[in-house]
Amino acid sequence: MVKIKDIAKECNVSPATVSKALNGYADVGAETADLIRRTAERLHYMPNAAARMLKTNISHNIGVVFEDETMSGLTHEYFSHILNSAKNELEDHGYDITFISQKVGGNSFLEHCRYRKVDGVLIASVDFTNPMVRKLVMSEFPTVTIDYAFDSHSCVMSDNVEGAAELVSYLYRMGHRRIAFIHGEKTSVTIKRLSGFYKKVKELGIEVPDEYVVESRYHDVERTAERLKELLALPKPPTAIMLPDDYSYIGCLAVFDSLGISVPDDISIVGYDGIPMAQMIRPRLTTLKQDAEEIGRVSARKLIEIIENRKNVIVEELKVSGTLIEGGTVKRLS
Repeated sequence: MVKIKDIAKECNVSPATVSKALNGYADVGAETADLIRRTAERLHYMPNAAARMLKTNISHNIGVVFEDETMSGLTHEYFSHILNSAKNELEDHGYDITFISQKVGGNSFLEHCRYRKVDGVLIASVDFTNPMVRKLVMSEFPTVTIDYAFDSHSCVMSDNVEGAAELVSYLYRMGHRRIAFIHGEKTSVTIKRLSGFYKKVKELGIEVPDEYVVESRYHDVERTAERLKELLALPKPPTAIMLPDDYSYIGCLAVFDSLGISVPDDISIVGYDGIPMAQMIRPRLTTLKQDAEEIGRVSARKLIEIIENRKNVIVEELKVSGTLIEGGTVKRLS
């Protein structure tokens, strides 16, 4: 392993000079500092993380808690985009990431964070009512939650209220008045989308029968397919259905085929998330694209701010707006 003294010998300077140059001190000449940095790169020098932590009390290691109830893991397109964007942003600022689990040695999330000596934690797609999650959030570690707000803690939210309302408005402009909503399980995200849905239909004077609003689960194609069949079998079925996510649309295409139903000629469909796959198939899905990349970047920046400026940090609920993508799954009614 290359050490500071090896770089010092190569550059014919003292180890102290090498240390100052690598840490950005201004009292090393620009030419010498540049030589030292180029030599360190050529020799593949890596700083000793343990020594750096003793000096700065910062490990430059971020914990990520991500446990999806549907067991999709990192195949979940929406959250995988968020986490990849956050990872890139953190790496640009010199931080590594460690996935935090309760499966490692039977530890709780909090114990695993302490074992890994993380500086802070990003929390996404978990059961936020889980006592182990709440214990972590209320611990000594800085946290940023995604799509869920705890009191006195910063979070980053996709604007789900406005997103659901925008989909209703679009369907209304396309002439639809019988609009159904198959939503996900009862989470903070679902509550916000339902709020946006009901607020907008009331504003537009649309009456929504109770049987038009039914619960499924995110990323659960089979359950969503059952809800679809129930809605389509009603004496007066809806003309348009809002699905919990884009993934459900892709999975339910076979259901429409089996029932002899054409989208959008027989039923109009809109999704939520904006995953690329739903834009590749035909008919291309009309959906609300969440800005997963921006959510990841904002989450990472906020967590770094909390870690590096604890005394001056401002607790914020940061909202990231989505964008309506108009595909070919909504029929215009006269």
